Amino acid sequence: MVLAIQDTTELNYTSHKALSGTGYLDSKYAKGLKVHSVFTTSPQGIPLGIIGQQVWSRKEEELGKAEDRKQKSTSQKESIRWLDALNTTESIIPESVQVVTIADREADIYDLFAYSRRQGSDFLIRATQNRCLADCEQHLWEKLESVDSLGTITLTVKRNPTRPPRTATLTLGYRTITIAPPQNRAKTELLTPITLQAILVTEVDPPPQIEPICWLLLTTLEISGLEDVLQYVQWYSYRWLIERYHYVLKSGCGIEKLQLETAQRLEMALATYSIVAWRLLWLTYLARCSPDSSCEQVLAPHEWQALYTTIHHQPYPYPTPPTLTQAVNWIARLGGFLGRKGDGSPGVKVLWRGLSRLHDIVVGWLAFQPLNS
Repeated sequence: MVLAIQDTTELNYTSHKALSGTGYLDSKYAKGLKVHSVFTTSPQGIPLGIIGQQVWSRKEEELGKAEDRKQKSTSQKESIRWLDALNTTESIIPESVQVVTIADREADIYDLFAYSRRQGSDFLIRATQNRCLADCEQHLWEKLESVDSLGTITLTVKRNPTRPPRTATLTLGYRTITIAPPQNRAKTELLTPITLQAILVTEVDPPPQIEPICWLLLTTLEISGLEDVLQYVQWYSYRWLIERYHYVLKSGCGIEKLQLETAQRLEMALATYSIVAWRLLWLTYLARCSPDSSCEQVLAPHEWQALYTTIHHQPYPYPTPPTLTQAVNWIARLGGFLGRKGDGSPGVKVLWRGLSRLHDIVVGWLAFQPLNS
């Protein structure tokens, strides 16, 4: 099984006056590029790679024409990126592998729900629209408000610029619903009701002045009880990983600081930096999920030997390679990680700096090794 997380971000180049090929962003005063990626993970949340990425710039003549865009079909709007990315996902991941597309509220689109998916392809999408239901006179949110609680789950809520990290207790409930097709579409389109599973996730006793978690998830995955609901909510929580990927691209790789002349060159740089960013996340989360495995999963022998020698100022004394956790902590120390009792696991920022230093150390290490040929 593979989880395919979709999300869109923007690369802001407003201050790069000499750059050509960019368009306006969500603010009409900002210039840059839009990027839509498919970030894959294992069911345990270990990053596997980027399998799809669309880059585009908005045309200036479209600025201020939001009402006109509402009259267009999905194929003529930016919304088509969700369907294109799903098509790319299904074309790359073999049919023998189940794939679950995960996305936030922007992907709450009827056309995505109605998309003809292959066998073993499902989706898990957070709802934003209070849709009409086909099998009753109620709307989606009203129907779910009366659902009975199945149980609770405790999740670690990651920090962001507006909130600190915290542990949240969430109540869970679900119901089978059938959404009605949109009423504002052309009569020539043969739109039918779609039956889905709806999962309601609400936070119990949130901290004061913190917006409580409230997720309404729509999915084609089968639900037989609380165990399935717990699993799907855990999977949806991994959507946060693609935001970390965007963070590494911007804060670690510095993609928005590149002084290139054209958007095409930026797109080529993005392709390379995307590999760097996901591998950094892979290293971070693999160490957390498989702490006692060999570091040779991620480092060549000469890399971990150079790393050990630099940290300890002596040759490696054991016949077996160190564990992944040991190696990751040493890399983090190169990046400024202190490793105190209350510091927890190293994050992507110190690992990024540490890997950059390790690269230079390894070059020097190899230069001074005796030639064997």
